[in-house]
Amino acid sequence: MESKNFELAKRLRHELHQHPELSNEEVWTKKHLIDFLKSNTELEIVDKGNWFYAAYRAKEGERNVAFRADYDALPMDEVIDLPYGSKFPRKAHKCGHDGHAATLAAFALEIDQKGADRNIFFLFQPAEETADGAIQCADLIKEENIDEIFGYHNMSGQPFQSVAVIDGTAQFASKGMTISMKGTPAHASSPEDGVNPSFAIANIINELPEFTGAMKGQGRVFCTVICVSIGSKAFGISPGEGELLLTLRALHEENLHELQKNLENLVEVQAKRYGLSLNFSYTDEFPETFNHKESSDKVRQIATATGMQLIEMKEALRISEDYGHYTKLTKGAYFYLGNGEDYPHIHTSGFDFRDELIETGVELFKGLAEL
Repeated sequence: MESKNFELAKRLRHELHQHPELSNEEVWTKKHLIDFLKSNTELEIVDKGNWFYAAYRAKEGERNVAFRADYDALPMDEVIDLPYGSKFPRKAHKCGHDGHAATLAAFALEIDQKGADRNIFFLFQPAEETADGAIQCADLIKEENIDEIFGYHNMSGQPFQSVAVIDGTAQFASKGMTISMKGTPAHASSPEDGVNPSFAIANIINELPEFTGAMKGQGRVFCTVICVSIGSKAFGISPGEGELLLTLRALHEENLHELQKNLENLVEVQAKRYGLSLNFSYTDEFPETFNHKESSDKVRQIATATGMQLIEMKEALRISEDYGHYTKLTKGAYFYLGNGEDYPHIHTSGFDFRDELIETGVELFKGLAEL
């Protein structure tokens, strides 16, 4: 890519890093990205309220190809010394979305300057971390009749600037499950006078390993205990309310739905046994990230043609990503650019996006835009 464009994108990345915003709060981030594109390109900007995209329209009848980047930050402190460190406590770009957005912006500069034979759409997405960004932005697929979509994530544990890809499921589906149980409180000296949810919740937790193990033949599933909340520090009261928070995770969405249904049945049995009222609620609902072989083959082709190290992933990543909402609606693939085998992992205090990956991502995007 042009060295001037790289320097502009690098500066943009550092500015985004200094001004992190959490999911669904990305007002400054969105405006800054739009202002950057307006100042440096002639691309059409389509503002959709919570999100936006830029468009390069070659001519009617050409293929419509989209490229996506997320731009929300995490509720973490910046603890490493960076000249462009976060200006806000408990907010930091510790997943690299600042780098993803800068890569897409740099790619937009290149397409604007050099042109393309395709209609190219640059999708800037909020709220990936909470799983409610892509489901909003998926409207782009139908509105612009998108034929194919690509995106990437930086990934530690693989060689620097390598390209990893897989056919089929690339990342697990998952969701957060909150089980709320309500009985009646009583004096701690007479617990029999009340209904304490502790025993039901304990039974549920104890059954989880065997419960998920029985489903292994139907696809890999996991159930992680996140939080247990029962009563308070009041030793004279037998509590009457409790909550159990779980993360459900599965290789395929159909198995996730089955896991949820089976868990609900298990919980209902325990609630009935102890005379408890019951409520279920769900959050952070991520689909499986699915790669179409035709699209992931294009990633392989461009990585090989440009001399990048290509890694064939042996299995899907357990972590979740809301990109799967797009590839439910059209062809596409999601791939991974290596931060280095020993580089700090995303969502850890020592992580910072490596600027060199901007160029790597742009070169891949440029090649994909031509196929």
